[in-house]
This record gives sequence, C-alpha cells and structure tokens, in this order.
Amino acid sequence: MMKTYMGSDVRNVAVVGQAHSGKTTLISALLHAAKMTPARGRVEDGSAVTAYDEEEVARRTTMCNAVAFAEWSGVKINLVDTPGFHMFLHEARAAMLPVEAALVVVNAQIGAEAVTDRVWNYAAEVGLPRVLVVNQVDHAKADSRLGRRRMIELMQERWGRQVVPVQLPIVDELGFHGVVDLVTMNAFLYKPDGDGHGEVGKIPATVMADAKEAHEALVELVAEGKDELMEEFFRDGTIPEAHLVTALHEAIREDRIFPVLYASGLKNVGTDHLLDFLKVYAPAPTEREPLAARAMMQGNGVLHDVGQEEIVMRRVEDGEPLALYVYKTMTDPFTGKISFFKVVGGSMKTDTVVQNFTRHEPERLAHLCIMQGRKAVEVQELHAGDLGAVAKLRVTLTGDTLGDKAHEIFLEPAVMPEPAMTYAIEPRSRADEDKLAPALHKLMEDDPMLRFFRDPQTSEFLVAGAGQLHIESTVSKLKRRYHTDVILRAPKVPYRETIRARAEAQGKHKKQTGGHGQFGDCRLRIEPLPRGSGVVFANDIFGGAIPRQYVPAVEKGVHECAARGFLAGFPVVDIKVTVFDGSFHEVDSSEMSFKMAARLAFRKCMEQARPALLEPVMRVDVEAPDEFAGALIGDLTGRRGRVLGMESGGAGTMVRAEVPMAEMLSYSTTLTSMTQGRGSFRMEMGHYDLVPPMLTEKILASAKQPVHDLDEE
Repeated sequence: MMKTYMGSDVRNVAVVGQAHSGKTTLISALLHAAKMTPARGRVEDGSAVTAYDEEEVARRTTMCNAVAFAEWSGVKINLVDTPGFHMFLHEARAAMLPVEAALVVVNAQIGAEAVTDRVWNYAAEVGLPRVLVVNQVDHAKADSRLGRRRMIELMQERWGRQVVPVQLPIVDELGFHGVVDLVTMNAFLYKPDGDGHGEVGKIPATVMADAKEAHEALVELVAEGKDELMEEFFRDGTIPEAHLVTALHEAIREDRIFPVLYASGLKNVGTDHLLDFLKVYAPAPTEREPLAARAMMQGNGVLHDVGQEEIVMRRVEDGEPLALYVYKTMTDPFTGKISFFKVVGGSMKTDTVVQNFTRHEPERLAHLCIMQGRKAVEVQELHAGDLGAVAKLRVTLTGDTLGDKAHEIFLEPAVMPEPAMTYAIEPRSRADEDKLAPALHKLMEDDPMLRFFRDPQTSEFLVAGAGQLHIESTVSKLKRRYHTDVILRAPKVPYRETIRARAEAQGKHKKQTGGHGQFGDCRLRIEPLPRGSGVVFANDIFGGAIPRQYVPAVEKGVHECAARGFLAGFPVVDIKVTVFDGSFHEVDSSEMSFKMAARLAFRKCMEQARPALLEPVMRVDVEAPDEFAGALIGDLTGRRGRVLGMESGGAGTMVRAEVPMAEMLSYSTTLTSMTQGRGSFRMEMGHYDLVPPMLTEKILASAKQPVHDLDEE
C-alpha cells in the first residue's frame, strides 16, 4: 500500500522550459534514480512515464501536462511535466497553480530561449520560486567552461543577479560525470548511463578555483538582506553549512535567489543530487502564503443574499475545511474521465462525498489515487498540499472547486488565452456527422483551450485552438480515439452588403390564373444608416394605400430579401427601408402577394443605391520582444492594417492595430516564423468597413451567388 504523506513532506514542482530542452527525459531519469521505474523511459520509443498520449509519442513533443511522483528520502516529490512548444504554453501556465516551485530546464547547447522567458514570466506573475537546471551538459555541442560562465551572465541579464549557481559541472576528458555542491563543497561523481546515484568525492583540481569563487558568490548573495548573516559573513568570512542551508531555503522560497544546477537526463548524471536539492530547498505546500479564495458571506450562521461574496485566506493545512481544486482532466480509453486535483485544505479518504461548488452538485470520490503518468496508484488518504486524482466524476470539469458543503469557497481557475486560429470543420460522412459533436465535447473537457461552435453568420461549424498543430492534433485524436473523420477548411469570412446612396422603387406582383388572382403593389424607399444599425423598417403609408394587415407582409419580404443579399448572397445591413405608397385589390390581394411585391421593390432599390461589400475588421494586439517591433508593424501594414499605437513593457512591445479578418486567417503561422516563436496575439471583432474596390470583384467572383425565386411581373 502506498505510504501516506503529510503536507510538510510533499514537494510540488512544475517542470517547465523550451521544447527539446529535455524536460521529459530528465523526469524519466529522476524517477529511475528514485527507483520508481525499473528502467529509464525514452521519449523516442514512447516509454517515458510522462509522454503517454498517442499524439505526443507520434510527434515526440509534449502537448499537455502530465503528472508523476518520486518517493525520495522520506518526501514525496510530485513532478508536473509541461509542454515547451509555444503553442501549448497555456498548459504550462495552468500547471503553475497547483505547485509551489518551478523547475526551469535550460538547454546546455543553446541557453535560455524564447519560451524559457515566457514560462519564467508566468512563474513570476504567480510568485512561484524558480530553480534553474542546465540540462544536456553531456552533449558534444554543450558549451565549454567559458561558455557556461557566459550563459550564467546572460541569464543574470535576463532575470537579475539573483540567478546564481549552487553547483558546478565536472566536465573533462571523460565528459560530464559529476557536479560540485557549492553549499557543502563536496563533489558527486557518476557513471554515465548508470542508476543516477553519485559517489561523494574530492573536488577535482581543475574545478577547485572556480568552485571557491562560486561558493563565495553564493554565500554573499544568501547573506544579503539578513543582518545576522551579514555580520556572521563579515566576522568569519563565510557562513556555517547548517546556517547556509536554512538561509538558502528561505531565500529560494522568498524569490531572493534563483539557484542554478547542472544535470544530464539522458546520461542520468546529477539526478539524485537534484532530488536531494528539491527535498531540502523547494518549499513545501504548508510553507506557502495562504491562498485567496472567494466565499459566500455569512452572518449569524445564515447566508446573506445570493451573490454577496468575500475574499477569504485559506492556509494549506489539514486543520482547514476540506477543499480541492481540479487543475486537469484527462480521458483514458479504459478508465474514462480522470480528474486531477490538489488538496488545498483539509484531509480526505477514499469514498469521501464532497460538494462541487462550481456546479452545485455532490460528487463521491471513490478510489482515490495518485498518478504515475498514465498509471493510477491507489491511496487510502490524501493530506493538504498533496496532488491526487479520481476517476468518473459526474459533472466536475477543469477549474472546478470541490469541498466541504458547509464551507463553500471558489478558487480562481487559470485564465485561458483566446484561441489564435480557427478552422471550419465538417464530417466526412453521415456516420461521422453523428459522432463529431460528442467526440469534440469530450476533447474539450480535456483541453480548455479548444473551442467548438457554430458561426451564426456563416452557419459553419468551427473549431478553434492555439494554432495549426493544436488543431491538427485534435483532428488526429478524433480519428484515433473516436473513429471520426473530418475535413478542415479555412473559415468563411462573414462579409456583409450595404448601400451608399438613397433610392426609391416600385414592386408590383400580379398574376391571374383563373379564380382568385394575386395582386400586391408597394413603393419602397431605401437609405443608408451608420455602421452597426442593421436593417430598420418604417411604415409611412397614409390614407390606406396599403391596408394595415398587409404591412407586416411587406416588412417580412424586406427582411427575407435583405438576409439573402443582393451582390453575392451576404446579408444586407445598415439600411433603412420605408414603405410609403402602394395599391391593393379587394379580392386578389393577400399577404403573399405583398411579400413578393416587397421583394421586387427591394431588389430594384438595391440596383440604384450603389451597393457595396463590407468586411469585418478585427482589433488585434500583438506582443513580441522589442527587436521585432519594426517587422510586426511592416507585416500588419502589408495586411491592410491600421496601426493604432505601441506600448513597451517588461515583456516586450505591444502593437495595437485594426486589420481586416480576411488578412488574419493565417497570421498565427506567420507570427511564429517572424518572431522565432516569441510572439503572441489576441484578436476580437471590431467593426465592419467597406471593402476596397480592387478586392470587391475578386470576392464577388468567388462568392456564392444568391438564389432568386422572385416572379417577375
């Protein structure tokens, strides 16, 4: 039976960094070093513990968060593997809510990259302590001693002088085979491709001078800001190891120091020392500041009016009322839906019944477990601060808060960015049509970034996601998991039609076929209105030229004709249509006759009123490092965009612009290429504007023409 851990013996760590920095391989090495797995898993053959999704295995890149744990020297270290590809960074951001530290993995060959910057800023936003690990030090292209020193300097330029090594790598003719602990001033020597356990040895002479210099720099930085430590440092020239360990732990927890370690996940070098470091220096859940949560106001034991809330601070400890935050949902083909949660207060046992505060439904937590990748390991109880999972909850989704019914609180879920790319999606066959919506809704439970909706303007079904790879992987999952084949197309641009002049026309519908005939006659006036006005109908009939009961039929005919369009089948908007005259026949007139007459009059008016096309213009915010600002502006201008302004901030430059939707359909891919993956953008509907004449003909030629079923006189 799995051992039960108190919150003080738990370490929750999100492993973040650029794609191909070796995060998944490093986690596999840590698990092997802790004897949680008999062999080191490999990304290449799909045996890595945290790379189990079929799409991730096929594409060899992490696309969603995965959880594993290592039992190490009396503590349980929960590791959350996160994507490093810029398109899936919303997952990395969500992973920072249930953890107390971020392990930022840096590629020894390249150093900190664009995504490293972004995940670092995410961690800073939520006040998460950061530990840097330079991985792949064994690689032939990894930097030399001088290169490693320059890498530290560059990271200090990016993130401040708090970035300081707590280890030095031992690299010689044998390759990377050890690390120097700058706290204890011991060397740990490894056999590459071994079990990850090093032997304590002497610091090699080639490294000793660097080690002494780095030790003094570390001690000085730790002592800063602590008067008693500074006094001790100036008096004795150093700080005793016991004091240094405690002070370094506090400095990391308070974000005053960002330590740098060295490792090789592929060769399993430095991994046991990294586990030791996380045990000693990473903050436990019970050490973090209390969590802010929304709660219903109470007074004298009675709830106040619904909707009145207050902010309460909850400590992560067993003595608080039970509260769980669901940070991830996964659908397993055998187990079904699995909900991953953090116990943010209280303790719990299997078969606990809780209230889902978000959805106001009870849930029974049968068969509590902790996840080792895809494998569920059953536990009998979980304490405050630990991460757990449970299968087959009825209504619970990602972002929900559950807990003791008598102590209702809500924790704020991770804010998902708006999708950057949208495709029209249609089933390949009738059988696929029946399966498409249920399958996509199951995928949306796993992935809050995914959207599926029907465009009311074009009547297309649309799927939206973080980018092309995100949507392609969704389509692949539809086929693999749910046997649903679909076709992706670029979405239609919802053009509109309008007029630029005033016009009047008569419409007369007259038929005689024996018996009662058909007769309707009306005169319409059409005039342009400001953008966003829609279609306005007015009745200006005097003297009973058209009986009152037939006016609604005229209005219906106008609205039907406007909806069908005139130029190319796009709805006509921003017009006022007034019926001001007409005639009728006492026997042959009918509602249908006047509706047909209104259609004829409307079309004649449109012919004279200088019809034109309108296109949607989007409000776009593009963010990228400062050096790309000129390229961004040039590209947006080339897309017929109008730049509204620029703002500079810590993360780079924000360019605000208005750009036609038709020019933004492929922007995500272009932005990625133009900014080396370091740019992001948000887009929302702005307004409609006239299409330039040179583009109108091209759009009309390719657009579907409206169907006219009007009977001529």
